[in-house]
Amino acid sequence: MSYQVLARKWRPRKFAELVGQEHVVRALTNALDTGRMHHAYLFTGTRGVGKTTIARIFAKSLNCERGESADPCGECAVCVAVDQGRFVDLLEIDAASNTGVDDVREVIENAQYAPSRGRFKVYLVDEVHMLSKPAFNALLKTLEEPPPHVKFLLATTDPQKLPVTVLSRCLKFNLKRLLPEQIAGQMRHILGAENIAYEDAAIEELARGADGSLRDGLSLLDQAIAYGGGTLHADDVRTMLGSVARGQVLGVLDALADGDGARLLAECAQIASYSPDFGGVLDDLAGVLHRLQLIQLVPGYRLDDDSDGEALHALAVRIAPEDVQLYYQIAIGGRRDLALAPDARTGFEMALLRMLAFRPGGEAARPAMERAAPVPRAAAAPAHGAAPAAPPASAYRAAPPVAAPAPAERESALAPAAPSRDAGGLPHWESLIEQAGLRGPFGVLAQNAVLREREGNTLVLALQPAHMGMAVEPMLSQMEERISHALGERIKLRFVDIDKSAASATPAARAAQSRDAAQAAAEQSIAEDPFVQSMKRDFGARVVPQSVKPFGS
Repeated sequence: MSYQVLARKWRPRKFAELVGQEHVVRALTNALDTGRMHHAYLFTGTRGVGKTTIARIFAKSLNCERGESADPCGECAVCVAVDQGRFVDLLEIDAASNTGVDDVREVIENAQYAPSRGRFKVYLVDEVHMLSKPAFNALLKTLEEPPPHVKFLLATTDPQKLPVTVLSRCLKFNLKRLLPEQIAGQMRHILGAENIAYEDAAIEELARGADGSLRDGLSLLDQAIAYGGGTLHADDVRTMLGSVARGQVLGVLDALADGDGARLLAECAQIASYSPDFGGVLDDLAGVLHRLQLIQLVPGYRLDDDSDGEALHALAVRIAPEDVQLYYQIAIGGRRDLALAPDARTGFEMALLRMLAFRPGGEAARPAMERAAPVPRAAAAPAHGAAPAAPPASAYRAAPPVAAPAPAERESALAPAAPSRDAGGLPHWESLIEQAGLRGPFGVLAQNAVLREREGNTLVLALQPAHMGMAVEPMLSQMEERISHALGERIKLRFVDIDKSAASATPAARAAQSRDAAQAAAEQSIAEDPFVQSMKRDFGARVVPQSVKPFGS
């Protein structure tokens, strides 16, 4: 017996077997069960999502010998004939190869005759947008008022090319691209039934490679089974698809976080050794950056797959949220520009080097000649009223830097602490947090600290013990770079445990105290309101707890 490919062997025979497209199945099922059927249906969507499959099941439902139903038996002569593609009253027309008006006239002439075997004569026109304009014009009258025994089922991947006059005569159903999870689930079901061993990582690679098309996914699955000699291994699938493991993408981001150009190129060379699809690698990179941003900006977000969750959470601390956005834009832009590059590898490397070049300023991102020594204070703070010197070309950033304090203010604010080591003469810490743009993980660290004193070029920060675990490299060095940029001189940070007496002086504690005071004032105002008091006295009303909020909260 000859081998039958998986896409044909596992083609759905009933609506219940379809993967996805629930919105279409529900509408057609209700129409069949109630007998309220339109005479023309249009199914649109990308290749391999089930357009012609749904049309064939619909034709079977209309003509099943056991009665018109949304659940055809699949066993009668009509159902078997439809499944085998030999039912005489189901006429499948490929509009890509039958585009002329003469082909359509033949359809129109045959439509007037009663069906030979079933209750309905069903015309399934695939890629209907390929019909010529004269052919569309010839079809319009019959499409609008067909004989009662005729149903038209039209399918297309490009509905924009259909005339409005055709669209207005059909019920239109837009089939969705399938999610990787849906495709992977069907693959696991098929492999279990076929008794084929597989690795989950291999299925995930194939599901992503299917690009929303279950038929394409099953074709890739057939290819992968043959490539692996009857089993599915992740490494074999990646080699076949020209993709790379997610750990290698994480290695690229790790090198970017460190600003290590040499290691970044080494990661590129390792990826290139697999001869991958570099566009797909950039897609994978964009996908990881998306997950990274969700971890950073969505409180309580949990990864569905925690296999690399620890690595992603570590990167979420090391790479600023705004930098993740920048890297994402560069990744998708580099994907688009690959065709313009001298070769794909060059385009891929330039996209990564662009991320490195636009990395926020710091020692790792600046040329060696520009980071030999800290800038002297006299040079960093020009005389009042003097125009500042133009920054070097390497200082260019994708977003404008946070404004530094005025020169005169900066000179007085940065004066060394008095011999008593009193912190009163130091810069105002909350203002410095804003000037340095300390947000995200950096903001959490800064808001829970107090600027205690200055020792030379070192700022000593008293930090809540619960957050001391965050004050480690490379978090510390990146925070120093931002504060140094805001102050205009090289600054180091040192964290010490906070005294209980000073714990209430952190920006986070003061903000909490302010919120509590505003909440208490709002609740007191409501309690003392004469109208509220009369409602409570006369009608037994009560104020719902937690429903009172201060203005602007």
